[in-house]
Order: sequence, then C-alpha cells, then structure tokens
Amino acid sequence: MAEKITQNAGRQQLGDFSPMFAHLNDDVLFGEVWNENAIDVKTKCIVTVVSLMASGITDSSLRYHLENAKKNGVSREEIAAIITHCTMYTGWPKGWAVFRLAKEVWAEEGEALSDKDKFQKEIMFPIGEPNPYGQFFTGQSYLAPVSTEQVSIFNVTFEPACRNNWHIHHAEIGGGQMLICIGGRGYYQEYGKEAQELLPGDVVNIPAEVKHWHGAAPDNWFSHLAIEIDGVNTSNEWLEPVDSTEYGKLK
Repeated sequence: MAEKITQNAGRQQLGDFSPMFAHLNDDVLFGEVWNENAIDVKTKCIVTVVSLMASGITDSSLRYHLENAKKNGVSREEIAAIITHCTMYTGWPKGWAVFRLAKEVWAEEGEALSDKDKFQKEIMFPIGEPNPYGQFFTGQSYLAPVSTEQVSIFNVTFEPACRNNWHIHHAEIGGGQMLICIGGRGYYQEYGKEAQELLPGDVVNIPAEVKHWHGAAPDNWFSHLAIEIDGVNTSNEWLEPVDSTEYGKLK
C-alpha cells in the first residue's frame, strides 16, 4: 500500500490569514486528490509539473513538484523528455526556465562523484596521479607534488586499505621523513611497535634508519604530506609488504 500523502504548508503559511484556503490546500488538494487511486503518484507528479510549466509557474512551487517527481521515480531522462515535449506546446522560454530548475534537482544523479572526487573535496591539496612507486604499495595510491624547491613536499593519498611496504630512509647524517596528515584516517607503524592511528593534524617524525610503514585505515581514504629531511648520502630502501593478517587486525 502506497504511503499516504500529507501536507501542512497551507496552515503553516496561510492558516491565520485564510483558514479556508489552508484547508483546501492541505485537506482537499493533498489530503484527497493526491491520495486518490485512479492514477499513481508518479503520473500525478508528471501532470503537475506539466500544468505548472504550461501556466508559466517557475517559482519554488515548481521546484517542490520537480523534487517530488524525482522522489517518486521520475528519472533524469524522463524529466528531460517531458520538459522537451511540453516545450513544443507551451513555448521555448518556459522550457528553458523549467530546465534550469530540473538540472539543479537532478544534478546529483546526473553528475555523480567518484569516491576519489568526493575525497578531493575534503582536502586542500591535490590528490594527483597514480603513484609511480606503486610497485612498493599494496592497493592504489596517488602522488601530487606540493613543493619541488627548497624543501620537497609531496601529497600522498591512499585509497582504503592501501599501504606502502616496510621501508627505511637511510642517511649518514640527518635524513628521515616527516608526515603531516591532512585528511581521512590512516596508520603509521615502526617495526617492533604497535601501529599508531593517524588523523588530520597529526605529525609524524621518522628518523633515519627506522624501519616503518604508513597508509590508510581499512575503510578510509587517507592523505598526508611527505617531507623529505635533508641529510648526507640519503637513500630509500623498500622492503617486504606489510603482513595482510596483521594489517587486517586494524580497524
């Protein structure tokens, strides 16, 4: 059985000024006509949109009924065809006006964002391109240069469950790496110690010659800035992947 349609906008906006109009709007139009069973609600939504368009109504009431049409199953393709067909009879300016509203109402469906695009909106630095060092990672990561002068800074982004292999930053003097977490949730672990959860704003100082790994939590994207610390005879040694069983214990 279809959900009963109710409305109280009449009483909220005009109940004191015109109780009769409020009654006709809430109790008769929406209470009875919209709940009448000869035609389904989706069809009523289409008829209503076409009627308002034919009358030249393009204010908030039309937006409400476009949203109601979407809610009741009218697809983006269907509303485009409906407005186009109606335009042939009601006029070009009305078609343009209604299309502007319809594009806004169906925008989320028509321009669905990927998980990567959604995460990009959460962080202020670019995600960049697939990581050229991907052979040393489990899962997909991305790399974007932030600064290539004075101090090298890169934004490293990990898809959920992605992490790099164990590795060591070697240096005779100085060296090492600093991580500044900027989005999502991840982990850092030094060999022989417990994994440390990382959240935006956390800073990790990694000395040279310390075996470690870092990456995303199992169900979260994660980004950090990677800052290479100057040193003498620096190099990076990639080692074995993080054990999947041990990683799987993280939440």
